Amino acid sequence: MTGDDLYNAALKRLAATPIRPLPAPDATATLFNPLCGDRVTIEVRLSDGRIAALGGTVKGCLLCQAAAAALAELSAGRTPAEARELGPQAAAILAGAVPPPPVLEPFLPVRPFRRRHACVLLPFEALAEAMGAHSLENES
Repeated sequence: MTGDDLYNAALKRLAATPIRPLPAPDATATLFNPLCGDRVTIEVRLSDGRIAALGGTVKGCLLCQAAAAALAELSAGRTPAEARELGPQAAAILAGAVPPPPVLEPFLPVRPFRRRHACVLLPFEALAEAMGAHSLENES
């Protein structure tokens, strides 16, 4: 498999639609991958206990940027608990254990590149952290 196969047109389209910072988010988290240098900030606005908007910033590779864009679509309307499950679901998709929803199909060529899974999963992990922190704040 070549780099052209990995970085397919659908991934490039996702990465070309970057997430943007949200004004006054309800929850936020920033994660850094020291192995590749990707840094992701995920911001979430909630309405009626569900994700109304996802934004933030990504300073990273095309896979990380595309994953954040896909995550914005996947997370819409989910509860914080449902949002925390998106990361394990994405990891299972990359491992070949479950089929992907359409927005994650462009990531199928990443499966054999296990070292690149962290790039794809970083935005999902940041969302889980943001939702976990938000849940803790609301319990106090």
